[in-house]
Amino acid sequence: MDYIRDYAMYASVFGMFSFAWFGWALENPRASWRIYLGIASGIALLVCLTGVYLSVKNWDAPSALNEASSFRDYLISFYAEFVLSGAGAFVLIRLKRKAYVAPWIAFIVGIHFISLKSVFDDPSLWLLAALMVTVSIVAVIVSPKLQVANSAITGIGAGTVLFGFALLGLIRFIAV
Repeated sequence: MDYIRDYAMYASVFGMFSFAWFGWALENPRASWRIYLGIASGIALLVCLTGVYLSVKNWDAPSALNEASSFRDYLISFYAEFVLSGAGAFVLIRLKRKAYVAPWIAFIVGIHFISLKSVFDDPSLWLLAALMVTVSIVAVIVSPKLQVANSAITGIGAGTVLFGFALLGLIRFIAV
């Protein structure tokens, strides 16, 4: 991937979702974790806003999504992720298993990065996919042991992983 605007968008989008996942982790963590989750959310938001600024400043630069087939594949992946996440969350809530909504969504988000590898021609998205899927599985195992909500561990894990990829986007932007 050699598109500077896409690297800036990585920082923006991954930073925004890192902010959101850290926020979701605040649903029911240990009380002593709240301040750190708040700080992590704030830092993720700053990275997001930096990515937004860099994206706007480089809006005319080429993007992998300029190709019609890449943009179409991106939209298919996005809508599939959205529908599967929403449908799964609906079913889990109806089955009175809402504690599993956060891990389910992290799992689907992880899976959707597999298809985005070819859209952006970026093999690092396979690593992101593997890490997000791992977070979703580990959260269900670790959360009961720590006596916190699944969303706490899922949010911390997903927020951290996405924050790392937001920073990677900034580093790649600077390196181009």
